[in-house]
This record gives sequence, structure tokens and C-alpha cells, in this order.
Amino acid sequence: MGPQLARQIRSAIRHLNPNQVRAAAERPISVGLVAVSSEVLAEMEDFLAPPSISRERRWELMRILHRAGEPGAPKQFDLEICEEGIARSAAGFTFYRRQPERTVLEILDACQELGLPLARCFPPFRKPVVDRIIQTISRENAAFAVLTAVPDVVPSLVQFPWAVGEFASDTAFLTMNQVRMAFLIAAASDRQVGYREQRMEIASIVAGAFGWRALARELAGKIPFGAGLIPKAAIAYAGTYTVGQGLERFYRLGYRLTRRERRQIYEQALEHGRRFVDYLLEGTRIREASQL
Repeated sequence: MGPQLARQIRSAIRHLNPNQVRAAAERPISVGLVAVSSEVLAEMEDFLAPPSISRERRWELMRILHRAGEPGAPKQFDLEICEEGIARSAAGFTFYRRQPERTVLEILDACQELGLPLARCFPPFRKPVVDRIIQTISRENAAFAVLTAVPDVVPSLVQFPWAVGEFASDTAFLTMNQVRMAFLIAAASDRQVGYREQRMEIASIVAGAFGWRALARELAGKIPFGAGLIPKAAIAYAGTYTVGQGLERFYRLGYRLTRRERRQIYEQALEHGRRFVDYLLEGTRIREASQL
């Protein structure tokens, strides 16, 4: 990696503040469990705080979970999870006994701001939140690759964390956003967040930046003007997605993807990336040129 690009990446990463991610994940929350049946209440507790976790951790989670109406329970909750068939408040969500994952997805769709603290605390929320983080950052990076080449194409479709003009190269932004993704995934996985705490993961992301950049330039250079933008943006998506899946595996199981797994994930993500870029470029001259 050239010294200039390395400086650009270091400068871009300075925009990140892991303390903000940590604070968002550690936001205090309270969850009310509302049910007529004590059996359903027990099922809710076992779903959110599985018996498989340590006794100490389960005890901590029981301080967040409250059976509504019991002595000492808060009068208001950040969200309520209710037995099917009973009346719900505005903050209430149905607990589907046969499809509890559906409950998780409905909560995340309606309460995005609670995603990180819910994932940090409750195992059933963890993977859905991490999957959404990976998908979001992958799309941001693909859209950024398009936006830097064609500023008028996607300005209203994607909102980036920082202004485009602040970055000397798209590689610096893509790398910075992958490091941001690493902070978010660690926070959602109840792992330590920060430059020192995640130095090995960050070093791996920065080391891989030049490889993605070289691959994108190679493919873009082999395709006529206009069409080369599509593989470049698709690579930005696939590379970010592969990094994200590797981080998810590492924080969940403690070991990394094999080379074969990385390749399989990357190839599948490349196709998803192409489709996303097609959507961004639909109806534009660039998309039309790529079909010639």
C-alpha cells in the first residue's frame, strides 16, 4: 500500500468515534413482559435469556426483563412483549410462540434505535442486528463507489455518515466505513469496542484495502467506459459484505472464515452487489451503456 493511500486511510478513520458506538450499545433499556399465562411468561424469559447462557449473565438480563405489574417493575418500558391475543400498548409487540423470530424482526423494524442495546443484551436479537449492519454498510460502500464517479445518480438514495468531498479517495472512505462496521458488529455482539480493543481486526481491514482497490481497477479497466463502474461498485459491496461476515463469525464463535468460505461468500455477495448497483443506475446512461 502506498504511503499516500495509507495517510488518507488514517485521516478517514479519524472521523470515527468508537465511544459513540459504545454508548449507543450500552444505553439502558427496560423490557416489559405482558401475559396472562405464567407459562408464556416463562417462555418469553427463556427465549430472551436462554438457560444456556451463564447464570451470572442470565441474572443480569433478569434485571432488564420485568413481568408487568409485579412489585418493583417500572411504570413504563422501552418496549413491551405481549402474549398473543391480549391488548397491546403503543410500545407493545406480540410474542409469537411458534415464531419468536418474527417478534424480533417486528421489533427491529419499528425500533431501529434500540437495535444495538437489544443485540448486546439478548442473544436472539444479535444475528438479525448484525446482518442488518453488514447489509447497510455494504450498500453504503457500493453506493459511494457510484456516487464518486457519477455524483448526480444517487444523492437522494443513500445518506452517508460524512460528506463525500472530505475524502481524497474512495478507498479511504470504504476502509473507514468497514472499520465503522467492525465497531458496530462488536457492540452488537457484546464485545469490546475501540481502536486498541479491536486492533487486530482493524489491521486486517486496512491491510485488505489495497487488494480490493487493485481488483476493482483491474476489472474496471477491462470494460468500456461507463460499464466499468458496475463491477467496481459491486466489488465494494462484496468486499465489505465478506469482511462483515468474517467479523460476525469471529465474534460469535471465536474463529475466522476459511479461505474457501471467504471465496464462496464473496462470489455470492458479488451478484447481490451487481443487482444493487443495477437498481441505483436503473434508467441512467451508464446502465444503458453497460448493456451494449
